[in-house]
This record gives sequence, structure tokens and C-alpha cells, in this order.
Amino acid sequence: MTDAPPPIIVIGAGIVGVSTALELRREGLDVTLIDRAAPGEGASWGNGGVLASCSIVPVPAPGLLRKAPGMLLDRDGPLFLRWSHLLRLAPWLRRYLAHGTRERAERTARAMLPIVGDSLADHRALASGTPAEKWIRPCDYAFVYPDRAAFTRDAFAWGIRRDNGFAWDEIEGSALRAFAPALSEEAAGFAARLGDHGRITDPGRYVKDLAAHFEATGGRILKAEVTGFETSGDRVTGLRAGGATLPCAHAVLTTGAWSEKLARALGVEVRLESERGYHIELWEPNLTFDAALMISAGKFVITPMDGRIRLAGIVEFGGLDAPPSRGPFDLLRRAIVRTMPGLTWKHQTEWMGHRPATVDSIPLIGPAPKLKGAWLGFGHQHVGLTGGPKTGRILAQMIAGRAPNLDLTPYTPRSTADA
Repeated sequence: MTDAPPPIIVIGAGIVGVSTALELRREGLDVTLIDRAAPGEGASWGNGGVLASCSIVPVPAPGLLRKAPGMLLDRDGPLFLRWSHLLRLAPWLRRYLAHGTRERAERTARAMLPIVGDSLADHRALASGTPAEKWIRPCDYAFVYPDRAAFTRDAFAWGIRRDNGFAWDEIEGSALRAFAPALSEEAAGFAARLGDHGRITDPGRYVKDLAAHFEATGGRILKAEVTGFETSGDRVTGLRAGGATLPCAHAVLTTGAWSEKLARALGVEVRLESERGYHIELWEPNLTFDAALMISAGKFVITPMDGRIRLAGIVEFGGLDAPPSRGPFDLLRRAIVRTMPGLTWKHQTEWMGHRPATVDSIPLIGPAPKLKGAWLGFGHQHVGLTGGPKTGRILAQMIAGRAPNLDLTPYTPRSTADA
């Protein structure tokens, strides 16, 4: 008799990690999922809840460099910065803003389309046969503007969506009032409405239900913080966690905004920054609606969820360690009063979390370049929920020895030796 081979260990129990672990179990492989917190915490709990397939346009599009100072100084602008973080942020920020050209934005959009472009179907496939199915709702996703002129000023982004196969209805006047009667005329004079999108009515519980199904089908979940790896020659053989060494056949790194240090331990070059996101939840609201709404003037999403409405979005650069800022919460509260003046609610809750931003707005998905058995799946910025299932399926297919049916070049991790 021989000892059983070590398992595959997936590090990080957010939507990407849980998707990867569940897909690996469906391949018949022995899998352990490990995280310092319970599954479905962090950004996977606090995201906007939209399966935003059309969100392929990167934040650093043409014109951002010119607009950014005004956005930072505008009390109602959607961009925030902790000035104490600026010195540390500057090297990453220079590279990030350098991608704000037409050519690079178009390249990023082409790279993101295979990861997020069919998200509703990807989530349905992932959750099929699990308790998580009940949280998925097909819905329209509408970008709401004060008027048609504001929509026209976003022509670059809509041109990219059109070039990548997205179509939409343009609605205004009485048609818009019928579609979204709760919106004020000041905030909503025009909308671009996309079909074939979806929403998750409780993102945290959705990921927890997926993780519970993974465990029920023979997967293991451990709660511990991974601090490093064990290697033998050119192969990863284990990881260090909770004061112990855990042997593994493969290690899959899916720890979101906290991935940079562990990726470097695997010989992978990456620069990550936390794109700090905020949400407010308004519980027991007096209004109900079905569509997810992007309020373009404020760059925040209004998503109906189970028993509440979630307002999410805003970008703050402030690092991983600083506490939440009051400004983004106050902005979301002011914005919802202007946008839905008739909305009331019983109580509200607040959240801030960390979204992993790469300098080119493209996630790393695939094997470490110089260390066998090491894999990476992180860097999805604000579309982690949207792209989690496809990322997990890609990683599971590669680990199982099958080639995914898409060009993986845009997501290929680079070696630190090549940086």
C-alpha cells in the first residue's frame, strides 16, 4: 500500500477560489480550500452584486489623467485618495495611468470579454445543482444619465462595448419613467439598457452556499493564513499555514488584493493596488424594482437584493491597512437622495473592502512561469464576481491537463526574473 497523493490546495475562499475549488472537484480531484477567513468574506461579500458582462472598459481610459484632479477635488466626485498613501501609490499609479490610451483600453477590453462576457451563463453553470442557484436573478443592466448629452460624452466606452458585440436599447422620456419610475428626472433623463445580464441577491451567502456544496461533495475547507511555500527543485510541494506545512500536488493562489507577496514567493512579477470599494445597504426599502442600475454621474450601482437595496461603487486609493473613510459613505447617501427622492428604509449598514487592481486592468490567470504546480487567479478589480466562475473553470481545466478554448496570452503571469 502507498500513501495517498497530496491534494490540490486553493488559497483564498472568495468567488474565484471557491469557483476553482468546486470546478476541480467536478474534475474528480482531491481539493482543499484554505483562507484566513470564512468563505465568501471580503470583496466577494461586499461587491455590487451585478453580473456585469459589459464591464470590459478599464477605468484608465483616455481622458482620465486630465479628469482625475477635478474628480479628487469634487465633493461629489467618485474618486477618493488618502493623501498619506500617495508616496507609496505613486510608482503603481504612473504605470496604471500610462494605460489610459485608446489602444491599451481596447486591448484590455478584448482581454476581459472572454472572462466576463457571458457571466450569467457562467454563474448558472457553476451553481447548477447547488443551493446557490436560488441567489441568481437574470435582469437588465441600465446605465442612467442625466440626459442624452451625458451619454454622448461616454461615446468611447460605448464604442468599445459595441465593437465587442454588446447591444442596448436607448430609452428616455415616458419610456424611461415607465422602466424606472423611482428615479428623479434630474438624475435620469436618458438610459442605455442592456439585456442578458444578471444579479446575485446575496453575494456573500451565494459564495458560502457554493463553498458548502464543495465541502458536501468531498472537498475540505481549512481556516488558516498562508505565509509561504515549500519547494523541491522546480516544483511547489507544500505551503506553510498556521504553523504547519501542508503538502500539496498543486497550489492555486486566489487571494485577491492580498496576492502580491505570495505571488512573488512563487517567482511571479506583479504590482497590485487595492481599489477600495464601498457600499451602503438600505434595509426594508419602500420601493422595489428588478433591474440593476449604474448611475453614471456618480459611478455607483443600485442593486436590489434580498430584503435590501445595495449602493456600491466609488474608487478610493488608500492601501490595505487604513480604516474606511467617511467621505465615500456620505457621498453614496447624498447620491441616493438625489437619485431616488421617494426612497425610504428602516435601517442601513456600511462596508468597505479591497478589490485587486493590476496596472493593466487584466487579471493574472495561469501557471507560474518557472515553478511547476503553482497557479494564479487574481487581479479582477471591480469585476471579480462577474468573472469568478470563468476564471475558476479555466484554472481547473489547465490543472486537469486540458487546454481551455481561448487564447490565454493576455493573462499569462510573468517571472520576476523577466521584470
